Amino acid sequence: MSLNANPFLDPALARGYEEWYETAGRRADRQEKAILRWALGYFPGARSILEVGCGTGHFTRWFAEQGFEAVGADISMPMLREAIERGSGRYVLADAAALPFAAGSFDLVAFVTALEFIPDVETALREAARLARRGLVLGVLNAASLLGWRRKRSGLPLWRVARFFRVDELEVLLGRSLGRRLARVAWRTTLWPFYRGALPFPWGGFIAMVAILR
Repeated sequence: MSLNANPFLDPALARGYEEWYETAGRRADRQEKAILRWALGYFPGARSILEVGCGTGHFTRWFAEQGFEAVGADISMPMLREAIERGSGRYVLADAAALPFAAGSFDLVAFVTALEFIPDVETALREAARLARRGLVLGVLNAASLLGWRRKRSGLPLWRVARFFRVDELEVLLGRSLGRRLARVAWRTTLWPFYRGALPFPWGGFIAMVAILR
């Protein structure tokens, strides 16, 4: 995806991005945070986290509320301006393929609805593993779900450029990208049409996956 095709470079989208979480997206936000809390439970004692593709800092702020030293990185300056305006925190303008941190700088690296918009996912995952001491936390919209189908059918510019993933695709990407550093993968899905929790079935609208590193 070229920079010109990146919808997050649009200042209008950046200004209105958080409104979705406060209106139509409130239910989804609660469920996504609940399943991400489950994912973080795989890393007791973890203190620091980098969120790659942090956008307006919505989840970076939430990670900080969970007690993490949280840093957000994004390639979009309009989104980062919104993040800075919405609260204190450390934010960095950076490409997911070349993050400006030393190896092992964080306990965890997270991608929350970010892999869908990253051109070279394998490079981004390898770069994340370079920085992470303990593991990766992924929150990804599911290509094998009714929600994913509806988003793609919506025709909105944001979803036209997005690439959704299935659970098995993510597992293959992690194995290929992380190699011997990958010790274990665990996942659940949420955003089910008639159920508010998380289930160990690969068809929920939102996938939470953890990659535990050696």
